[in-house]
Amino acid sequence: MASSPNDTLVVETTDAICRITLNRPKSLNAINPDMARALKQVAAEIKADKAVRVAVIQGAGDHFMAGGDVKGFKALLDENPDEAAIRAHFDEMLTIVHGFIADFRQMPKPVLGSVQGAVAGAGFSLMLACDMVLAADDSFYTLAYCHLGTAPDAGSTFALPRTVGLKKASEIALLGDRFDAAEAFRCGLVNRLVPASELQAETDKLAKRLAEGPVRAYAETKALLNGSLTRSLEEQLAAETAAFANCTVTEDFKEGVTAFVEKRPPRFTGS
Repeated sequence: MASSPNDTLVVETTDAICRITLNRPKSLNAINPDMARALKQVAAEIKADKAVRVAVIQGAGDHFMAGGDVKGFKALLDENPDEAAIRAHFDEMLTIVHGFIADFRQMPKPVLGSVQGAVAGAGFSLMLACDMVLAADDSFYTLAYCHLGTAPDAGSTFALPRTVGLKKASEIALLGDRFDAAEAFRCGLVNRLVPASELQAETDKLAKRLAEGPVRAYAETKALLNGSLTRSLEEQLAAETAAFANCTVTEDFKEGVTAFVEKRPPRFTGS
C-alpha cells in the first residue's frame, strides 16, 4: 500500500481508491524538494499496486497547488552558488518531478484531479498529467512560469498544446495571465465544474464509479489514447486490435457481455 515518506503528502487508500493530498496548505501546497520526492515514491508505488484501481490527486486547504516553492528558490540563490551548482540542483529536482509526471501519465489506471483555489505553475502542470479533472467553480489558473523568467516544466509543454491547441497554449504560456474556471472548462483543461462546497462529494462519486469499472479495459484505453498522439492511423488501428483482443480474454469482458444480455449492470472485478 502506498505511503508518503514525509508529511508533505497525505496518502490514504480505501475501496481501491488511493487519495493523494498535497499537504502544505500554509504555502498554498507549493511543491518543494520533500514533496517532489514524496510524489515520486507514491506515484511509483501506485503504478505497481494492482489493488489500486483509481488515483485521486487533491490539495489540502483552500488551494490545489500554487506552483513551485519560490521562497526555496530565493534561499538557494542567496547562497550565491555558481552556475554549475544551480544547474545541478534543478536538474536533480526536475528529474524527480518528471519521474512522477511520467508515472501518472503512464500508470494503467485512471488518475483523477480534484482542484480548487489556485492551480498555478507546477500545479497547472500536475493537473495536466491527470486523465480527468473536476474543478471547483471558483478555482483559478495560470501557467505562471514566465513571471519567474523560466520556461515551463513537468510536461506542460507536451500536454498543453495537445489539450487546447498550439495558439491557445502559446497565449497561456507566454503571457502567464490568470483565468477563471469557466475559461478552463471552455478550453478543455477541466472536465467538469462543480460548486466548491460539492467538490469533495463529486470527486468521491466519480472516483467510486471509476474504481468499479473494468480495470484492464481502462488500462488499455488509457494507453491507446496516450499512444494516439504519436502513431499513424495504421499503427493506431493495429494497437486497437491488440488492445481489444487483450480485453476479450478477461473475466470482466465475460461479465460485461453477460450483463448486457441479461439486461443488468455489470459487476466488474478487475480480473
